[in-house]
Amino acid sequence: MVLIHSRRTGAYPADADVLASLSIQPDVARVPFAADLASRGERPAIVTAELVLTYQELAERVEALRLRLGTARRLVALTAGNDVASVVGYLAALAGGHPLILLPEDKPAAFDSLVAAYDPDVILRSGADGQNLLEERREVTRHQLHPDLALLLSTSGSTGSPKLVRLSHANLQSNAESIADYLGIGEDDRAITTLPMSYCYGLSVINSYLLRGASLVLTDLSVVDSCFWELFRRHRVTSFAAVPYTFELLDRVGFADMELPSLRYITQAGGRLAPDTVALYAEHGRRRGWDLFVMYGQTEATARMAYLPPRLAASRPGAIGIPVPGGTFRIDPVPGLEDGELVYTGPNVMLGYAQSPEDLALGRTIRELRTGDLARTDSSGLYEVVGRRSRFVKIVGLRVDLGQVERILADLGMEAACAGTDEGLVVAVKGSNDLHLVAKVLAQGIGLPRAALEVYGVPEIPRLASGKVDYQGILVLPQHNRVPVEPSVASVDDTGSGRDSVRKIFEATLERTDVTDGDTFVSLGGDSLSYVAASVRLEQMLGHLPPDWHVTPVRDLEPQARTPHHPARRRWFAPTDTSIVLRAVAIILITGTHVGLFSWPGMAHVLMAVAGFNFARFQLTGDRVPRLKRQLGSLSRVVIPSMAFITVAYLLTDRYSLANIVLLNAVIGPEEVTTQWHFWFVEVLVYVLLGMTALLAIPWVDKAERRFPLLFPLTLLAAGLTTRYDLVDPGVPHTAPALWLFALGWAVARSRTWAHRCTASAIAALSIPGFFDNPVREMTLLAGILVLIWLPSIPVPRGLQRLTGLLASSSLYIYLVHWLVYPPISEVSQALAVAASLCAGVAYWAVCSHIPRLLTRAIGYGRRRPGYTQ
Repeated sequence: MVLIHSRRTGAYPADADVLASLSIQPDVARVPFAADLASRGERPAIVTAELVLTYQELAERVEALRLRLGTARRLVALTAGNDVASVVGYLAALAGGHPLILLPEDKPAAFDSLVAAYDPDVILRSGADGQNLLEERREVTRHQLHPDLALLLSTSGSTGSPKLVRLSHANLQSNAESIADYLGIGEDDRAITTLPMSYCYGLSVINSYLLRGASLVLTDLSVVDSCFWELFRRHRVTSFAAVPYTFELLDRVGFADMELPSLRYITQAGGRLAPDTVALYAEHGRRRGWDLFVMYGQTEATARMAYLPPRLAASRPGAIGIPVPGGTFRIDPVPGLEDGELVYTGPNVMLGYAQSPEDLALGRTIRELRTGDLARTDSSGLYEVVGRRSRFVKIVGLRVDLGQVERILADLGMEAACAGTDEGLVVAVKGSNDLHLVAKVLAQGIGLPRAALEVYGVPEIPRLASGKVDYQGILVLPQHNRVPVEPSVASVDDTGSGRDSVRKIFEATLERTDVTDGDTFVSLGGDSLSYVAASVRLEQMLGHLPPDWHVTPVRDLEPQARTPHHPARRRWFAPTDTSIVLRAVAIILITGTHVGLFSWPGMAHVLMAVAGFNFARFQLTGDRVPRLKRQLGSLSRVVIPSMAFITVAYLLTDRYSLANIVLLNAVIGPEEVTTQWHFWFVEVLVYVLLGMTALLAIPWVDKAERRFPLLFPLTLLAAGLTTRYDLVDPGVPHTAPALWLFALGWAVARSRTWAHRCTASAIAALSIPGFFDNPVREMTLLAGILVLIWLPSIPVPRGLQRLTGLLASSSLYIYLVHWLVYPPISEVSQALAVAASLCAGVAYWAVCSHIPRLLTRAIGYGRRRPGYTQ
């Protein structure tokens, strides 16, 4: 590619001149990477879960659609998803020289708005069979279309607005060349789609990879979906793109410990990534052998303007880096501010904006891009963005930096976003916090009157589809007191019926009214008790239980809820979460063994491992303070019903002591096994949960657990094994397996790869035999743990699914009450005694189901009061 820069004027020549240097005639302007696909021959171009499409095959599909579009230039609108038909439609329009409006397929309101505003001549959609559906509204365009015009994209955050960015053929080609250059993309590279094609960042990945003859793996799967990583490994993906929110999701799935030998680099853009996160992931990359490219760009620059060389990510994590090849920066002074505005010049700068069909006739109206960002540079030539010029508001005569407000809260350990007008500020703070205190700190820190500041607690910071903060959504919080709900995920189906939905299920099982499409089951306070009820209802609605659904946002679960499932797949068996099945089976075997109906020991110890497994899944997400509150709330769900029932048992019988009531028998009670040891499991579980909660409340320990999500429980496991092999006396009789098994279950939950699961299996196989001197007990424990490791779900007869969920939910309560229920009944019938114990436990669970929620609200976690603001 030849890029000509005028030394005399410092300006780039007209786009037609640039195209001429690329050997393309201006009157039939086309983008080279779209027109020359066939030259790559039989190399793989597009890979999906179902097919591999070579460049030759892709070129044939593009050419066939190009012929259908005709030779006369027309305005084309494409509703694009991450699928083959969308890519073919995009390339066919570029190859045929047809100006293209690119729109997201999941935003029908935005599509209708732009179609009404611009009246395209042709509308392209993806068909159910993977083919392109072409709606020709007229054979000849009614618009005046400038020869340079190639693509029209919504500006960041304005999907559906009539304001579009006008990009030329030269813009697309030059920026793709630039990106491919500094990333070093080669023919053997393979990128997987993690962003919408309609978003300029996601589109730039497609452009730069096709330009170099590399491969694209098309998928809509989220990075929290285990199927995404299976696809990643199967096709030896070498890179993926991420926005700041992606890194939050990567933390949740234990990305740092994943084995991804083909990964060469990760790119990041779409907003500022916290310097600590940049440094952390740069270190992950150093250990694992891949690079992190932090990038900076805007739709108005076709995608990218700067990148930070990976070697500098650890030492300069706050910088945006250097201009991309072919581009230059300068910083213009801004009156009244210490830092100036960053201005970019390069061949990828847009032609200008369009706000009506008449603007499509315009050529280039700007030569440089005033980014609106405040920046500074150092002697080494690295640029750093320090704020947004438009992120300043003037309230009661005081100039307020909205970025500074967010930084103040970040320094306090809070994730927050701030929007404002000249009338006041609106601040959204994620999680449960003392909003009175937050407002007071901010008012004092920035010198604003308290009345000019409104602070709202939200479960998740409102975000756009691109992952960027939705500042307009924050501004409307005073009207709605909650994050606006997208119509596409409303709790009714397209016909308006009141059928079940993911949102309804979460609201019912967690007793909340503020569920938004960005929430997950865990972020809403779900734990192992409420997990059972939610998972059973979710599986019945979906026809299957998606992997990691408990950490998947509502917005990603709802589309699956609206997808019809074939009834034959749901007829006889329902895949049910393994931990649920183990809890249900365990409580039946425990009760039956104690009653004497049969003898099957060892299941209580399986439940200890399941407790560690669920602790890792539900109690180790989010920031340190919110998850500490969640851990205390979950602990209360065990302590309150246990102490209440044991108090009743103490008053009604002479089997128990005051030490039982306060759950201290295992510490201060008799060493010999008596009836006072009936509740050992509850006591030891409480000790372990308290110990883990206290340990993780220490900041450096919390940081270590996040950084080493698998190594951390393995270290605890090693500590627990010292009691298993009598190297250390825990000082608590009969409880040696507790920490060991709890930590093993925790490690199982963090085992994301085949090698991890094999390691956990080997530890169990080596450490369990010989411990109990009871082969049946040992085999039961080993089998239970191996099932937990290798089977994410177990088929359960559909007619028994609700019963399985009910027994799993009530397992703790059944364990408590059966000690009083079965003795008098077993003299009549042992089977009846077991059945009565199960029924009584379910009844006690029903009575106690609301008590833990009341306590968690009292300590500041759980459902927020609607309309509460500060």
